[in-house]
Amino acid sequence: MAEFVLGVDSSTQSCKALLVDAATGEIVDERRAVHPSGTEVDPSAWVQALDEVTEELLPRASAVSIAGQQHGMVLLDEDNQVVRDALLWNDTRSATEAKELTAFLGGPQRAAELIGSVPLASYTATKVLWVRKNEPENAARATKIALPHDYLTLQLNTSQELYTDHGEASGTAYYNTARRQWESSIAAWAIGHSVELPRLAEPAEAVGKTATGALIAPGTGDNMGAALGLDLRDGDAVVSMGTSAVAMMLSDSAPADYKNNVSGFADATGRYLPLACTLNGAPVMDFAAATLGVDHDELAELVLSASPGAQGAVFLPYLNGERTPNLPHARSHLGNIGIGIQRRDVARAMVEGLACSVREGLEKIVAQRGAEPRRIILIGGGAKSRAFREVLAQVLGIDIYVPEPAEFVALGAARQAAWVLSGQTNPPRWRQPEMMKVSAEKRPSIYRNYINYRNKLYPEVAS
Repeated sequence: MAEFVLGVDSSTQSCKALLVDAATGEIVDERRAVHPSGTEVDPSAWVQALDEVTEELLPRASAVSIAGQQHGMVLLDEDNQVVRDALLWNDTRSATEAKELTAFLGGPQRAAELIGSVPLASYTATKVLWVRKNEPENAARATKIALPHDYLTLQLNTSQELYTDHGEASGTAYYNTARRQWESSIAAWAIGHSVELPRLAEPAEAVGKTATGALIAPGTGDNMGAALGLDLRDGDAVVSMGTSAVAMMLSDSAPADYKNNVSGFADATGRYLPLACTLNGAPVMDFAAATLGVDHDELAELVLSASPGAQGAVFLPYLNGERTPNLPHARSHLGNIGIGIQRRDVARAMVEGLACSVREGLEKIVAQRGAEPRRIILIGGGAKSRAFREVLAQVLGIDIYVPEPAEFVALGAARQAAWVLSGQTNPPRWRQPEMMKVSAEKRPSIYRNYINYRNKLYPEVAS
């Protein structure tokens, strides 16, 4: 008789749950619930969505795991009650605090050596510091700091103990990636007093049981979950085009890049996952469609009917500021427009700008690892757009591979749950998804024009 595991993806926009055959990876049932929008959210909304998607599926599962949006700050009191609304990864109010934290750690190079990354406004510790400076009463009430997936795992765990995994911990800016341990003194400095952090669980460690008797896996961050769901192999680079755009590759050594804002994360298997993340992903295409008064199919037609290079027009997709490069207060720009420009060229420029932003992040990962990727895999909602796929292949100048659509974060969480259930040394090997190859003629001038235009507006990031 088949055993089932439940994988949950609690993302910025929604909560997805997959009930999966533990032996084969076959999806047998699934549910979805919407999350509220914004960069500051009451975690009770996440709990409500989790309850909704697991109510019918969890009783059928022998193990469960939750992968969640990284970096979000959830402050708890001694009774595990939420102190204030969570600040999410895409909240940039703590840009000043990121600079203060970097200085406290001894500068960019020392910070990268200690925590694997140079602190940015997205990282948890910077948000904690912002609360201490702006809401000292909330900082004083907080006795524990959790991340979104930690908090949701706590809701399922009958032991009511707070756990996290090394992958999720590595995005806090108070975790030592090389030594694989908390740097509790950084968290205490940020909040202004000693504070309890979740217990660090190993990749296949069971951290408790649900009320239905299912084993609970440690869970992980969404990017680590996607890597696990894809069964990422050496030499694979992944571009995930969701709310944000993410480029990542596996590594056997702990990254420590202080020049290019590569995040030196751990993965969910005991290895490392150097990653470059932008604040602006698929919503850029939503913005382009809304601005031009078209739907996404019509946007794609406009883009594909325009000439590559958009008649010289350039779009910087910094709708929410930017993280890679570190420009938290930047805004979008559409420029270099000539007299003959048409609507289709504007559409093309917007999508090319998004693709160029992705390439910039990917190049930082390649430079950090010192090796070109064997193949590039494109996933996420943006991968459904034929226009974006073709433009990205042109901007990158190499073939890209697009797997059949799947909820890879939730699938990765399910694979972790199956790993815990099996008790084996390595995660189970499930069938890898079929891949569609996308080829396009290389157009290096698109990226060159983008970088030149951006560097004139923001010379502080010019190299």
